[in-house]
Amino acid sequence: MPWNWQLPDWPKFSWNAARLRKAEEQFLLGAGSLHGTVKYLPATDRDQLTVEVLSTEALTTSEIEGEILDRASVQSSIRRQFGLTAPKGQSRPAEEGVAEMTVDVYRSYGGPLSSETLWAWHSLLFQRRGGLLDVGRYRSGLAPMQVVSGPIHAPRVHFEAPPSSSVSREMEQYITWFNRTAPDGAEPLPALTRAGIAHLYFETIHPFEDGNGRVGRAIAEKAFSQCIGNATLISLAATILARRGAYYRALEAANTSLDLTDWLAWFGGIALEAQLRTAALVEFLIDKTRLLDRVRDQINARQEKVLLRMFREGPEGFKGGLSAGNYATITRASPATTTRDLTDLVKRGTLVRSGELRHARYHLAFRLKKAAPVVIDEHGDVR
Repeated sequence: MPWNWQLPDWPKFSWNAARLRKAEEQFLLGAGSLHGTVKYLPATDRDQLTVEVLSTEALTTSEIEGEILDRASVQSSIRRQFGLTAPKGQSRPAEEGVAEMTVDVYRSYGGPLSSETLWAWHSLLFQRRGGLLDVGRYRSGLAPMQVVSGPIHAPRVHFEAPPSSSVSREMEQYITWFNRTAPDGAEPLPALTRAGIAHLYFETIHPFEDGNGRVGRAIAEKAFSQCIGNATLISLAATILARRGAYYRALEAANTSLDLTDWLAWFGGIALEAQLRTAALVEFLIDKTRLLDRVRDQINARQEKVLLRMFREGPEGFKGGLSAGNYATITRASPATTTRDLTDLVKRGTLVRSGELRHARYHLAFRLKKAAPVVIDEHGDVR
């Protein structure tokens, strides 16, 4: 069976727009609501939200590709780029590069896409790391660019991209399509449709020797931001990481057809879930501010330090709950002081306790919301 790029009508994609209509409307409504809520957050909370979402995206877009980065290093790099206070110390090239690319996508979303933009992003990811022949340029190798799994003696080819000799022509056509379908372009497309096609189309060409997934997801986020008219804070990579197996299966299923309806329905559900993840983080920050305002000047420095540590875990919560041992480690308090501090926080309604004695665990006293999977069914209903 031929790959999609080998079909006679490539790259003339088709899809059932009616199936995506409700999802497109819901996405725009959610984007407007989220933007309005973020706009009225205190400046410190807006900064925290921006750093939190962008650093999570930088970390998870790398983790999807099997690269585990240091969270503190990525956050420090992002904070420095926004002129915010950050711990001293030099980030490693991997953390620094993906952080710089993520911030550039956020800041420069409104500009047209170009080869120069893509080459710059690729350079940020790899120029200080070594190991690649083609850095900051499209691939030039003669060997087929394949996605393969299984043993060497019996590999399974999940996909084969166009040969390197045709990449420049394919990318010129791709960039023209992307800019033409922008909100101010000649043939504008709605947000989910445009971002979904942009990502799949790019991954099909696979123009770089490495880093295609990271750059392709950055392009999707640029498409979202352009379509809603502001720099979006959407947890796309984090959501894809949570659904990584389904992500690769959906990409593979779309590799042999120009009808993208099923892919766009799957991708649209992921985008809506990503939007809900960010909304949950915003609500978490609001609840955090209210809680800290309520207990301000009523708790000691140790208690405040532990609360701030718990808040850094975000809406997902402190894994397994806070134990007395955790508290003592964070604060270096004695067992007696730890018991008094935790008991006081429970009495003040700041923490709630579950379990007894050494099995006691403490959680923040407001409900942490988590985004559930979103499905766009065959009738176009979002559930």
